[in-house]
This record gives sequence, C-alpha cells and structure tokens, in this order.
Amino acid sequence: MRITKITHSEAPIASKISNAVIDFSRMTISIVAVHSDLVVDGEPVVGYGFHSNGRYAQSGLLATRILPRVEEAPPEQLLDPATGIIDPVRVQRVVMANEKPGGHGDRAVAAGTLDMAMWDLAAKAAGKPLYRLLHERYGRGGQPASSVWVYAAGGYYHPEKPLQGLRDEIRGYLDTGYRDVKIKIGGASLKEDLERIETVLGVLPSGSRLAVDANGRFDVGEALRYAWALSDYDLLWYEEPCDPLDYQTHAVVADEFDGTLATGENLFSVPDVRNLRRYAGLRPHRDVLQMDPSLSYGIPEYVGMLRELAAGGWSPERFCPHGGNQINLALAGAFGLGGCESYPMVFEPFGGFAESTPVTGGYVGLPEEPGLGVELKPALRDLLHDRL
Repeated sequence: MRITKITHSEAPIASKISNAVIDFSRMTISIVAVHSDLVVDGEPVVGYGFHSNGRYAQSGLLATRILPRVEEAPPEQLLDPATGIIDPVRVQRVVMANEKPGGHGDRAVAAGTLDMAMWDLAAKAAGKPLYRLLHERYGRGGQPASSVWVYAAGGYYHPEKPLQGLRDEIRGYLDTGYRDVKIKIGGASLKEDLERIETVLGVLPSGSRLAVDANGRFDVGEALRYAWALSDYDLLWYEEPCDPLDYQTHAVVADEFDGTLATGENLFSVPDVRNLRRYAGLRPHRDVLQMDPSLSYGIPEYVGMLRELAAGGWSPERFCPHGGNQINLALAGAFGLGGCESYPMVFEPFGGFAESTPVTGGYVGLPEEPGLGVELKPALRDLLHDRL
C-alpha cells in the first residue's frame, strides 16, 4: 500500500453564533484527503480528515511542514510491517520529526487533522469500522461499546434568537432523541445567564440534565461568583470556568464548587494534561475531561493522555471528548469513554453522526461501515469530494 497524494483545503463553518469569548462569523476548518494505491470495489481508497470547531484552518502548517514530511518519507516508513497497510502511529512519528517540545497549539491541530485522515484510511484498508480497529489496536479487553451516550451542545448567544429561540432550539434537540443538553454562559451578565439557565430547565423533562460552558472566560473571582450561583441548580457540569492553563484557579473553584467541573478541550498534549492532573485540583470520581484528538496531534497523543490520567486515578468513564464528530464517537466506543459531545444543529456538515445511526434516548449507535464513516453523511461526503 502506498500514498499516491495528499490534498488539503479549507472549509467555512461561519455562523452568527458566539460564546463567551469568540464569535464564529469567520470560522474555518482544515480538510485533508489521503489518496492511496489500494483499490476496493474498483475505487482507490481515500482517507478523510478534518478538525473540530473553535480553531481556524491550518493551511500554512499543513502545506509547509506537516504534509511535506509525509510525502518525502520512504513509503515503507509509513507502513505496518505485519499488514503492509498505513500505520497512523508511524505516520505521526514522521510528522513530528524535527519539532521541538512545547508549542502545543496550532501545530497540534494541523497534525490532528492529518491523523484523522490516516486512521480513516487505515480502517478502510483493514475493512473495519474505526472503533473496532482502535479497540483491537490498543488491546482493551472484552467488546467495544455498541452505542455511546451523547449530549446536544448548543445554546450559543445569537443576536436574532432571544429566550424563545433558545426554548425552540432545546425542544428541537429533545425531539431528535437527545436527553441532555449544554448551553453557553459568560457572554452576558450573571442575571441574564441565570434567566437562560432557568428557561432551559423549564423545557427539559424529568431525567434530562443541563450543562453550562463558560469557554474559559472568567478570572478567579468571577468563576467563583458563577460557581456559587450555579450551586442552586442540579447541573450536569460547569465547563471551562477559567483559562484552560490556569490550574490554580481550577483548584480554587474545585474546592468551592460541589458540582461537577469539566475542562480539557483546549489542552493539546500529554504534558498539558499531566500538569492538569498534578495542579488543577480536579476530582477523578466527579469531574469530566474533554480532550479532543483532532485538536491535539491525534489518536496516539490521546492514548497517551488516557494513560497519563489513569496514573492519577481517572477512569475512561470520566472522559467525554469535545468536537461532536465521528472520530470522537469512534474513540468513545473503542475505549469505553463516558460519552461524547454532539453538535446536531451547528457546524454542519462536520458535526453530528451517520444518518443511519440516529440518536435514541440520548445514545447513538456505532456504524459498521469501514473507516470513520464520512460516507454515511452525504452532505459531508459531497463537500469533501468537491473541495479535495
């Protein structure tokens, strides 16, 4: 098996929505296709990758550093010697050659985008859905999960959607099979945010839960002011109360807040999560971690994060990746994670899962199509084919 070419481009996911820190009016993402000489059903096998929302497209890094290293590598250096097919772990080693430690940020996003495409390619070459390939590769016992808990992430601030629009949005999630939802806080006053919270709680049926997300907006004083106010509600969690690297503030909030905290989507490396484990005061039996492989070098780095945090008493059930896309669904099924995020009405066609696996009772099934399952989302498949 050989890579014949790698193509990349940008795709817009622009929207009028905003969170507490950024708006998405000019948001883009990178998309990648890895073409091979392996032919299945008369067509060359192609792996597709893209990264999650919140980080802009990485065209420069891909074009000048990441992709040339793979293209210039001896073909056998990229292959599993036992099977002769692409080995994404070996590819990542090539990608990171001649890179200094540290600097985890946009570089991690570029590498993670390519990594997704390599895993899609490898799973297609093996004739297996990605979640089964990952379960076998990393030696977890028993069987992978057949379905995964998901929650609907939305509730963004929108200039044309006041409280009634928020109600309608949440009802839409419930009508399509979700039970638990998340909305944004920190982009308005505390009084207004509490009104938004109570509006959503008034819509949710018994057994459904609400999470809130401040997107790292607060300093320690404001994070605590919100924590004390949020303690009056039985929330699923309070997410990113402060800057993701401000471990001391995390520790202060964890000491004061009896509910569940969630963070991690903006941590991009094993050293980042090692410091989180050591210094953030988070509680392995209660809190939730949301690292996202498409933003953090890819699945090999994510596996390192799982191992690092296991040393601190964190079980896979406390992980719930950010991103709302197919690779994180595959991860959750393969590694027995607690669940994953979903974006059912925003960032399309990149958010959400296969049309053949609808959400039912807050859970979504794992598709059995070889690879990541991009082809099971016609709008995503068509966009990738058109642009790559």
